[in-house]
Amino acid sequence: MKKFTAEFIGTFTLVFFGCGAAVIAGMGTGPTAIDVLGIAFAFGLAIVAMAYGIGPVSGCHVNPAVSFGVLLAGRMSTSDFIAYVIAQILGAIAGAAVLYLTLSGKASGWNGGLGQNGWGAGYLGQYNVTSAFLFETVATFLFLVCILGITHGKAPVHFAGLAIGLTLTAIHVVGINVTGVSVNPARSIGPALLGYGSDPAAVGKLWLFIVAPLIGAGAAGLLFKSGLLEPDPS
Repeated sequence: MKKFTAEFIGTFTLVFFGCGAAVIAGMGTGPTAIDVLGIAFAFGLAIVAMAYGIGPVSGCHVNPAVSFGVLLAGRMSTSDFIAYVIAQILGAIAGAAVLYLTLSGKASGWNGGLGQNGWGAGYLGQYNVTSAFLFETVATFLFLVCILGITHGKAPVHFAGLAIGLTLTAIHVVGINVTGVSVNPARSIGPALLGYGSDPAAVGKLWLFIVAPLIGAGAAGLLFKSGLLEPDPS
């Protein structure tokens, strides 16, 4: 239950802060508005905070793709993987729900958006499905290379949270205009389900934000499992 609770809180925080930055501060004007860099740092700093807050309890995966990569790398059990994924999805839904209730109190109303991921005509940079799939797969692969590398026993673990958070920030700087950046199935599921009324198409596009991150994470996990990315014995 400790690990389950930690992963729930961590994923809740990621969605509430990251997606909240996009739809609350991101749609502001003047001095209250933020741009792509601000949103990217909101996601990255949320991970940094949770890495040090819940990392000692669960490792701070807060992402089914991360847990999948760790599983394939041989660093967690199947039972823990299942529990982590359930906690992560529930945490993301709860984070999106609180964000929804917060935005519902805006006097002038809002468009119902919760930072849903997507692609195609009318969505941010209007990239096609091939671009979206490629970006999500490659970005998740690189994210897991960082995570699995920095959490190895020979790595400077005190900097792990910072390295992982800054990597996620860089991924958002590059990819927000492509897909809004998922690299995390739970982060996509929560906003898509709670924001269904404003954007039903987001639910239909969830397959990409589940499949592509799992492929990227799985590839990284298998590379570490094979020993190709493991450091040589000292």
